[in-house]
Amino acid sequence: MDWTEERIDLLRRLWGQGQSASQIAEQLGGVTRNAVIGKAHRLGLSARPSPIRRERAAKPAPAATARINGRACMWPVGDPKQPDFHFCGAPTEPNRPYCASHCAVAYHKKADAAA
Repeated sequence: MDWTEERIDLLRRLWGQGQSASQIAEQLGGVTRNAVIGKAHRLGLSARPSPIRRERAAKPAPAATARINGRACMWPVGDPKQPDFHFCGAPTEPNRPYCASHCAVAYHKKADAAA
């Protein structure tokens, strides 16, 4: 596939409209999403924020406020796609990322695992 002036102009226009690289690739035909991203980069087109990052940034982060000095349990609770998703937040065990009850679930001694 050659990047003709017409295809480059279409890429620039669609990119400027905020369409995703996948959408642009589909409209151009015969080119992958990664090829669109690479060409946009080589053309110096402005980077756009990821819709995934934007969505995550919009959600409140209760664990972020509870995690003081890295001492809040980081066990995930709920579905990450739901707005009520959060981390446990209880005090952690020494040198562990989880509280005592979640450490009991996450870590098993070799003798226990073999049984």
